[in-house]
Amino acid sequence: MRLQLLSDLHLETETFDPTPAPGAELLVLAGDIDATWEGLTRFADWPVPVIFVPGNHEFDRRDVDEALAGLRARCAELGITLLEHDQTVRTGADGRRVRFLGTVRWSDFDLFGPAQRERAMRAAGYFTRVQQSTRAGAVFDPEAVRAAGLADRAWLETALMPPAQDAWDVTVVITHFAPSLRSADPRYGQQPGTASFCNADDDLIPRADLWLHGHLHCRHDYRVERPGRAPARVVCQARGLAKKGEADGFEPHRLIEV
Repeated sequence: MRLQLLSDLHLETETFDPTPAPGAELLVLAGDIDATWEGLTRFADWPVPVIFVPGNHEFDRRDVDEALAGLRARCAELGITLLEHDQTVRTGADGRRVRFLGTVRWSDFDLFGPAQRERAMRAAGYFTRVQQSTRAGAVFDPEAVRAAGLADRAWLETALMPPAQDAWDVTVVITHFAPSLRSADPRYGQQPGTASFCNADDDLIPRADLWLHGHLHCRHDYRVERPGRAPARVVCQARGLAKKGEADGFEPHRLIEV
């Protein structure tokens, strides 16, 4: 199956006109498309199916649970498949069944291990203040983000267990946050704030055939070896902010095969 992947378009501030990639069989939106949600309407009449996993900015200045319910309703109206602790199986032109698993996968701040968690969570305070989200009437602070991240991790662990029967041929995981330090933005390196962008899900990557993510305003395409099997692949195709030069080299029509 040939996939088009877009993320971090930030249409609430950026000027960008997304168009379908020739030859794509499905479009994946890996979050931070538009903090206002208005930009999602651009994908309503897309010529191929659209799968959307929200990013952190889709929850800006909202209650995260109410926002998720609202996003589900909005996507249903637009004909977009939203995945958050959900999966869907689609059949490609080659007849192979592709399972897509999706979750935001909020940070659990364990990227550098438990000993560095407190430091990482202090750095995360800046990002949660910018986001200004709440949950059940309380600030969606680093502790709440970590709780959400741990729930996402637990869901992924269960979903990536071997199936009881041959229900699909390949598995694609879609998260907004990155699954590995290997996806860190080279501009910033390994600093405490990096744990607000990447998780230490390296042990889960080999259980998928392809892992798609966003959040980092840079591009990545790397492989993780799996004994006796073809390597798993991790791809980030984020656009980012043009004024910072992050959109330089962005290829919106690039196809990813699985």
